[in-house]
Amino acid sequence: MLAGIVAHPHWFWLTLGGLLLAAEMLGTSGYLLWSGLAALIVGIIEWVVPLSWTTQGLLFAVLTLLCVFLWYRWMRQRETHQPPAALNARGRQMIGLQLTLEHALQNRTGHVRIGDSSWRVEADQDLPAGTPVVVVGIEGITLRIQPR
Repeated sequence: MLAGIVAHPHWFWLTLGGLLLAAEMLGTSGYLLWSGLAALIVGIIEWVVPLSWTTQGLLFAVLTLLCVFLWYRWMRQRETHQPPAALNARGRQMIGLQLTLEHALQNRTGHVRIGDSSWRVEADQDLPAGTPVVVVGIEGITLRIQPR
């Protein structure tokens, strides 16, 4: 068996890559994915161009690090192009909501009813009851509003 591995090292790398990817599917942690991919690439390269075991090992290490680096860069770029998540941030979900004041604002603050909740609101000026407003921001648990 050892003689077969020495004679055909590409089978070793292809098998190692397959085992690492199978183990990744069982664990789903992400740690083995890039090593498995690097092992498969080394196996394909070794199949085409025979390399020494030392070169194969170095190529495997470099490809693993390169795969991780490229994945990290891709994820960082993807994060910057996505809007911030509003899941479990009820106040942020209300930005843009259009309301009508039931009670006048005094000292630039008051309360509005949204669904079954009462929310504290704050504006740049006192507003009379019946004024149509829009939620433009949130500061803590206070909704920032302005007239439409």
